Amino acid sequence: MKSAVRRTHGPEVLGGVGGFAGLFDASALKAYDRPLLATSTDGVGTKVAIAQAIDKHDTIGLDLVGMVVDDIVVVGARPLFMTDYIACGKVFPERIADIVRGIAAGCAETGTALVGGETAEHPGLLGINDYDLAGAATGIVEAGHLLGADRVEDGDVVLALASSGLHSNGYSLVRHIVAGAGIQYGDRAADLGTHGTTWGEALLEPTRLYTSPLLRLISQHGDRVHSLSHVTGGGIAANLARVLPQGSWVEVDRSTWSPPPVFRVLADLGGLDLQATEGTWNLGIGFLAVVSADKAGAAASALAQDGIATWQVGTVRTGTTPDGEFEQGAKGVDGGAVRLVGTYSDGV
Repeated sequence: MKSAVRRTHGPEVLGGVGGFAGLFDASALKAYDRPLLATSTDGVGTKVAIAQAIDKHDTIGLDLVGMVVDDIVVVGARPLFMTDYIACGKVFPERIADIVRGIAAGCAETGTALVGGETAEHPGLLGINDYDLAGAATGIVEAGHLLGADRVEDGDVVLALASSGLHSNGYSLVRHIVAGAGIQYGDRAADLGTHGTTWGEALLEPTRLYTSPLLRLISQHGDRVHSLSHVTGGGIAANLARVLPQGSWVEVDRSTWSPPPVFRVLADLGGLDLQATEGTWNLGIGFLAVVSADKAGAAASALAQDGIATWQVGTVRTGTTPDGEFEQGAKGVDGGAVRLVGTYSDGV
């Protein structure tokens, strides 16, 4: 575990592993004209219950990095460092080591130093095999390069970046559906279209990490990338609305993609129409990028070359919003208006 953590450390990290506080040399910030620190904190929700059910803990840390670090890149910031917190009923060293190695792997992939963490036993509060984990990260962005709704213009193109699956949202609904169908996590799951061979393994498919590809995209196309949205809790419409300016609207065209099998199988088992799950699952879109129309093709190509399928799902419009229901004001942000329209493609 310690060797995995050390591999995330560059020369900016001081003091090694195990100190009361992590130390990070901020001298590099002197090169910024007006450095802004970006910070995020999150957990992975009830996905941990599946990890515990099948005693597989080596990928849940990747999910944590996805939830925390990928929020920082939304404003165009480069992550600097992260800390983690694991609460458990009883410390099983091998299990904790698996979790932290996963966090370290995610940190290494996103260029984030894992500078510290805490593991705490809570006997009597948590069951002996129960645990939960959370993390916090800090990043840096030049004020003049900050991404956000204020940069979005009429005619901008909205690009969708494919997810690797469920990521870390909507697992309470997932677990409810699986339990209601009488499925055991050890049962074979040939129809889910993931790397796992059992239901438990398939549902633990790790979250795709977007930070490094998006930072490369920003470095290549600079001011032509206007805003980014991480599709987490609330789904596609709510999260896109948060990064659009007031007075703008977008209709996301469902026909531009086909939700992967894992979403279709779960919805069928739960007796749900896919549209009924749009506020809960990402349905195959893990991130959204709002870019200038003249760079949309180049941006999609660059992300595809980085291994992320990317396609256009809509166009930003300003002025009078069409009649009908739109998602607006999501999570306290008085931003733009978004709705999904059309019918999902049946293609693969």
